[in-house]
Amino acid sequence: MESQHSLSSYKDSVSTISEQGKRVWIYPKKPKGRFTAARTIVAIFLLLILVVTPFIKIHDHPFMLFNLLERKFIFFGLAFGPYDFAILVVGFIAFAIFVILFTAIFGRIFCGWICPQTIFMEMVFRKIEYWIEGDFRKQIALDNAEWTFKKYQKKILKHIIFFLLSFIIANILLAWVIGIEALYKIITVAPSQHLSGFISISLFSGVFYFIFSRFREQACTVVCPYGRLQGVLLDQNSLVVAYDTVRGEPRGKIKKNEERKNGDCIDCKLCVDVCPTGIDIRNGIQLECVNCTACIDACDDVMDKVKKPRGLIRYDSLQGIKERIRFKITPRIISYSVVLFLFVALFSYLLAAREDIEVNIFRTPGMLYQDQPGEMISNLYNFNIVNKTFEPIEVSLKIKNIDAEIKLLGSDLHLVPMQVEEGKFMIIAHKKVFSKMNTQIHIGVYYNGNEVTAFKTSFLSNIKLKKHEN
Repeated sequence: MESQHSLSSYKDSVSTISEQGKRVWIYPKKPKGRFTAARTIVAIFLLLILVVTPFIKIHDHPFMLFNLLERKFIFFGLAFGPYDFAILVVGFIAFAIFVILFTAIFGRIFCGWICPQTIFMEMVFRKIEYWIEGDFRKQIALDNAEWTFKKYQKKILKHIIFFLLSFIIANILLAWVIGIEALYKIITVAPSQHLSGFISISLFSGVFYFIFSRFREQACTVVCPYGRLQGVLLDQNSLVVAYDTVRGEPRGKIKKNEERKNGDCIDCKLCVDVCPTGIDIRNGIQLECVNCTACIDACDDVMDKVKKPRGLIRYDSLQGIKERIRFKITPRIISYSVVLFLFVALFSYLLAAREDIEVNIFRTPGMLYQDQPGEMISNLYNFNIVNKTFEPIEVSLKIKNIDAEIKLLGSDLHLVPMQVEEGKFMIIAHKKVFSKMNTQIHIGVYYNGNEVTAFKTSFLSNIKLKKHEN
């Protein structure tokens, strides 16, 4: 397949868009080699994690859950909610810094080896396409051929399988959001009983089918912001899939019985043929490159055949190619690492300090004391209790430093799992207990007979007023 852009213009254009502004359909050659085999193993491992994880439970609860709609999250068996906003934000920032650091060192390797878009497209849907329609030349011939029964048969079969796979993927991802039990209920009952779930699955199935059957590499080159960020995340020392211009140039075909005076690149263009985004890696780093290493395998195979050393296209830094030096740690990498360490340390501290029950108690603003029958006096308080566990629990409140009674206004402190309970209670005591208008009260919070935490708050009385009257 010929490159769509010349060496002088590739930076001003996108490989999948023609000069007329039309979509250039990419027909990548089926890759093979050591990197492709390694990527296949990684893809199988990650796909197993994706499929199996929703079925894993710890104490009858999901191992992982990302319920954005209800703002419930479970990471490695630990439940998080809106009440853990600080932990989630710090964790997200730490992850973002890790991505920046990882990219600064290893380039865009995530896109080629770990990204779900690449794994599904290249390791699942593309392989099915090769199986049904053949390698890239047969696919081109089939698309250019007249519509016959055989062509209809292949196209219909391919798109039926594509949609079924998209439907399965949508169900698996939905299980990560709502849990496998909720997904099972949606699947096993009539759509009318779970209309929102049915619509969600249908919508996501259609989106995935469109992405993997038509949109394809455009998701990486047009939509994904990560590729656009390469320009600021990469530098001359970042490891990327790169062409060795020092060794390869000038390019030239091999001619029989003629002494070769060119570089090692024989201009076979197989590195272009196997590229899933249609670029020529020999032009340099491009935003369309996802570091899938297909070009490395293709070039290594050619170098073996022409009895040249492997590595004309390889993982290396631009600085390493020009100056023949190994990767080195730069001040930029050190700075990112220090910041990442600080955020990971903060995240670890917040996680370690996190309690299963979080309690907040404060006297109701704007309220003074209330006189009660029998020389009793009361104050009104608000409470906010968060149950961060998977089990319902009972919590009790006790006054620790004075003789007083707590009277709940409403139901008892029965807390449902992963919910916030809010309410009010009164502290009632005899007037003789108090010697001043503002008295400090110690409130203990108990769960399973043990004190979880303690609070100090104030109690207002009318002691000073009575002395003034006397």
